[in-house]
Amino acid sequence: MADTRSSPPVLQHKAYDRPSQFVPENLLREARRQMGLPEGQVPSICVLDPDGDIVASLLDRGEAHEHDPWACYHTTLHRFTLNGIEIGIIRHVVGAPFAVLVAEELFASGCQLLIHITSSGQIIQKEEPPFFILVEKALRDEGTSYHYLPPSDFSFLKSDLLELFARALSDGDPPVYRGATWTTDAPFRETQAAIQHAEQRGILAVEMEAAALYAFAQARDKAVVCFAHVTNQMGQVEGDFEKGEGAGSRDALRLIAAAAQAWRAAEKVR
Repeated sequence: MADTRSSPPVLQHKAYDRPSQFVPENLLREARRQMGLPEGQVPSICVLDPDGDIVASLLDRGEAHEHDPWACYHTTLHRFTLNGIEIGIIRHVVGAPFAVLVAEELFASGCQLLIHITSSGQIIQKEEPPFFILVEKALRDEGTSYHYLPPSDFSFLKSDLLELFARALSDGDPPVYRGATWTTDAPFRETQAAIQHAEQRGILAVEMEAAALYAFAQARDKAVVCFAHVTNQMGQVEGDFEKGEGAGSRDALRLIAAAAQAWRAAEKVR
């Protein structure tokens, strides 16, 4: 018999104003116990690097080192210094659920700003890839965000962070556009109909994490900023997926440096 309920399970029984019974602090506590790790905090500014190219570049140059107290079961955190600012970075955090799981653990461990830089596919052409987008809002075509916020079309970068980073990156190198992305959790189901719908809504690119990270940030009152590194046209042309020098790491590190410096400067005057 067909299910006649009007909404799918992901939209049911959420109780958005109720706390979770499973919290990251408890998971980290047990991970430390099982792995024999000491207590420890992560750097106040951390980065998610889904492709892993930034971390690979730092390791190749001997500029990043493992942060031993990091108690996540699934990832390794590296520390590096950029323009005098210590930063934590985690690679290969792909997809909305994984990104939010790690974000929860990072903020429970002392992170104050999370910078996310993810490869994305071009929807509306601004220029030939690669280029960067400061994600102002993300279409919620994934499941994780609906565990944090009631249904809506988009989740948003906090307005104060948008103003801060838009101003800081307005004349930077590399250039950064502002706009919307489409967050999907099924990258091989990007149909022509879905792409056309995104294009009609003025969406610049498609990626896999931003909508969920922004929903988490709003629900938990955390500072998260997402950048889409538009590197491809979803394999529709030969020679696609080229990211630039150092697999895009050079420009990504410049972007991280500018964002981190803007954040630190703003924190000093608060």
